[in-house]
Amino acid sequence: MDAEVVLQEDTEGSWTLLSLFASSLMVFGGALPYVPQFQEIQRSSNTEGFSTRVCLVLLIANILRIFFWIGKQFEFTLLLQSVVMILTMFAMLHLCCTVQNTNRVSTKQRRLTDLNIEYFWKWSAFEDYLLFCFGFTVVCAGVTLLLLDSVVFVETLGSLAVMFEAMLGVPQLLQNFHNNSTKGMSVKMVLLWTAGDVFKTTYFVLNDSPAQFWVCGSVQILIDVSILLQVLFYSQNTRTKLG
Repeated sequence: MDAEVVLQEDTEGSWTLLSLFASSLMVFGGALPYVPQFQEIQRSSNTEGFSTRVCLVLLIANILRIFFWIGKQFEFTLLLQSVVMILTMFAMLHLCCTVQNTNRVSTKQRRLTDLNIEYFWKWSAFEDYLLFCFGFTVVCAGVTLLLLDSVVFVETLGSLAVMFEAMLGVPQLLQNFHNNSTKGMSVKMVLLWTAGDVFKTTYFVLNDSPAQFWVCGSVQILIDVSILLQVLFYSQNTRTKLG
């Protein structure tokens, strides 16, 4: 009987460690794909291959998710993941602004205060991105406080959050199409996106997370695969031209 108790405790301990590992991977795993892209931009001093609108999509998605958590307290792990992702996107934007300002030939600065839609999310100063996110957060906070008791509003907020997150890869997909190339984009980043999306979609299903989350994950996987197909297509085109 004692042996059975010890075995049961060991099994429970193993599951606890596994659960802790999975939770840690959920919190920090989303930031890992941006490490190779960060290094690629640092190495090449060129940001043209990376779409900063990926940062826009993820910032909006994760700010909305935080307010969704206030209205519907799902796993705390996912709340922490949003905080880590927001900080990661700010780090990417700061690097892109630094590199672009270093390489800029013209002295003309594009600012948020110019109110020119043509330059939206193409600003020269990192502070403008912070200011935009602060304003967006204040608006979301005000609306959420007013409508927090509405189940429809809270569920809509969650749907919007995951809808934006599902579109994560779309700006990069369009950027590659516009450039007619995937040069400057880290393929490792997209491979890690794919692995992460498969992992988190499985995590959502196993943990009975709100349906919005696993639907979002499934859409993301499809977009990741599309970007990887672009890598194959454009690299094939390059070989054909060289041949």
